[in-house]
Amino acid sequence: MVYVLGGWQSDFAANWSREGRELADAFAQAVGEGLAAAGLDVGDVETGHVGNFAAELFAGQGLLGGMFGLVHPDFDGLPTARHEAACASGSVAILAATAEIEAGRYDLACVVGVEQMRNVPGQKAAENLGAAAWAGHEFQDARFLWPQAFSDLADEYDRRYGLQYEHLMGIAEINFANGKRNPNAQTRGWNFGPEAFTADEVANPVVEGRTRKQDCGQVTDGSAVVFLASEKRARDYADKRGIALESIPRIKGWGHRSAPISYARKVEASREAPYVFPQVRRAILDARARAGIAPDVSGVDAVETHDCFTATEYMAIDHLGLTAPGESWRAVEAGDIAMGGRLPINPSGGLIGAGHPVGATGVRMLLDAWKQTSGKAGDYQVEGARTVQTLNIGGSTTTTVSFVVGT
Repeated sequence: MVYVLGGWQSDFAANWSREGRELADAFAQAVGEGLAAAGLDVGDVETGHVGNFAAELFAGQGLLGGMFGLVHPDFDGLPTARHEAACASGSVAILAATAEIEAGRYDLACVVGVEQMRNVPGQKAAENLGAAAWAGHEFQDARFLWPQAFSDLADEYDRRYGLQYEHLMGIAEINFANGKRNPNAQTRGWNFGPEAFTADEVANPVVEGRTRKQDCGQVTDGSAVVFLASEKRARDYADKRGIALESIPRIKGWGHRSAPISYARKVEASREAPYVFPQVRRAILDARARAGIAPDVSGVDAVETHDCFTATEYMAIDHLGLTAPGESWRAVEAGDIAMGGRLPINPSGGLIGAGHPVGATGVRMLLDAWKQTSGKAGDYQVEGARTVQTLNIGGSTTTTVSFVVGT
């Protein structure tokens, strides 16, 4: 049993290079602010894990576990590791930390997700992000690789089931609206006219294929940190604060699946299957089974899912089981995924509304699940949320990780 003691998230609207900060500065801020927010001391941390995708490409920096030693002298000697799984890097770092706790090696882990992405031109950023695809083998004609990849996913849904663009824009509108409630969201101050959520060539221009500007998640600089504890350590934490152990959210279940790095190979393998990405579906069901909840959505109160593009969330809706395969549009039209709906998705704003610092996203999702299930999500709190599921993918669903968090 692994408990979540809290954590901290940076302002995803920040541009670190413009503020004269480096990756190490942001890392130190995350750990320091996180310790203060959780009411922990440096000496409480027994192991450190970092989720990061491409610091070597964006900042010329690897070996990020060594940055713990820059935060405080007492971290000198701390066992640390860095984990990479593209956009799922933060979740894989959490998996590693939970495994150490479950194995009895340590009782309290610090997991940092961090990515600096706004320090290079947009085209260079797109090239760097392409490292999560099968380099030299796919999407070679695209200027912006990932918008093209998820345009292809939209095409696949259209071929199999039919797809209307207004349903993708319904997802975008909800996530941007949710982001306005989140004080750390990159887009909280952004405003759009109604034409921005149409196929208007000026207000919503094409990026690649059928992917338009408003379909895209917002890459940004950002960090998030969570502190994970064994039951023994969480009980001590609760006793010192005069709270019940049962009031502390815990990771009740997890799912972790991988698929071939080739997008085309994934889609071809699922040609006769009900779900476009069977391994995504398996990760979701694995997490629910380990959590001891129903395989359908009835045991989940909210979801933080990966919406790097609207097509990604459209895929997630049916893979989560909110609708039958290919019928995600029904949940959009019915308002099921909006705040107050049957299953609110991305109350934080998600990657479209809140922002997507790649290696930090999985950690941010878990932190938001903790906020929701402890009643600390503020203006984007889902009323009565006791169980929240996350869904974090890397590449074209090459890596999928899902957590179920609850009290």
